[in-house]
Amino acid sequence: MTAKPARQADRPEDYARLNLERRLIKPWEDGIRIDTAAPNLEWWYIDADLDDGTGLCMIFATKDGTRPHQPLGPQLEIDITKPDGTRLVRSWYAKPEEFSASKDGCDVRMGDFRFTGDLHEYRVSGEAEELSADIRLEGLTEPWRPESGLLLFGPKDEHFFGWTPFVPFGKVTATYKIGDEVHEATGRGYHDHNWTNTDLSHLIDHWWWARGEVGPYTFLAAHIVATEKYGYTPFHWYMLARDGKVIADDGSKMTFTTHGAEINEKTGKPEPDAISFDYQDGDTRYELTLTRQKTLVAYTWIDFAKGWQKDLMKLIRYPGGYMRFLAATSLDCYKAGERVEHYEKTGAFEQIFYKREIHEESLEHDLDR
Repeated sequence: MTAKPARQADRPEDYARLNLERRLIKPWEDGIRIDTAAPNLEWWYIDADLDDGTGLCMIFATKDGTRPHQPLGPQLEIDITKPDGTRLVRSWYAKPEEFSASKDGCDVRMGDFRFTGDLHEYRVSGEAEELSADIRLEGLTEPWRPESGLLLFGPKDEHFFGWTPFVPFGKVTATYKIGDEVHEATGRGYHDHNWTNTDLSHLIDHWWWARGEVGPYTFLAAHIVATEKYGYTPFHWYMLARDGKVIADDGSKMTFTTHGAEINEKTGKPEPDAISFDYQDGDTRYELTLTRQKTLVAYTWIDFAKGWQKDLMKLIRYPGGYMRFLAATSLDCYKAGERVEHYEKTGAFEQIFYKREIHEESLEHDLDR
């Protein structure tokens, strides 16, 4: 099979067509970007690592991500991971007439719940079954996007995946409830916005993704690999900010490497000993390494499927899975080959596989491709 082209939308004509400017992000970009008809899918995401040890995540989506080929079916998801590792995921589905989203900026509504913000400060509230949360996020790192924020697939760029992290790193104040238990906490958080016109598993084979802080720096880094249909084309997204200002963000200057690996029994996917994002710009080099300490989350897409979809995925042995790892994070900064800065901190990274089976005899080759 001849692979079809896949590329990042980074040409001048791409910016003109999308009405975007390089490195200048405007509030309308966090408004709704595509219509809600099938097979389009769009979602606004926020998460927080709270000082009480809880992980808190909320998603406002135009439909269930496992069923993009349906009309508008608004879904609000709350995901809470307790300090003991217990994970609670609940969803609430609004009626289509209860959903609205502005084109001028981030103002998404589902019934009484809202996801609003202005590129700097966001407020998100929601409830699903016994879980509820109210989150305030204040950006500490300036908004950023990788080039235009779009990956394009096909000979006529007919399919796309859009991603922009409007708050790569910020301060969180949250109130959340689990049943009758009310908790208030502060922490660090993140917000991004995604949109696509097809099932992501048709475009993306897998990705590695990391974000966090270390010393005076905050970072976002991703190694994304397209499906076999698109030649396993790799894409690199990279952002390094110092004191809230972006200082390095050209993905073409990044090299991704994995170090060692073993197969996770739950997902059948590889757990690397470490991953590295190495950024070289002239005589300046940043080496970011995350060394796995513990597997925090490991599940397959089958675990969260329901009804006939679950039965079908079992029948075809659908290989998709997700893992998140606790990691020792280190950043080394070099000038003309001499290390001038070194920082360490605990962080995390994640891996998503949609399609490909990984074989033990070719682990590192498969991971880096």
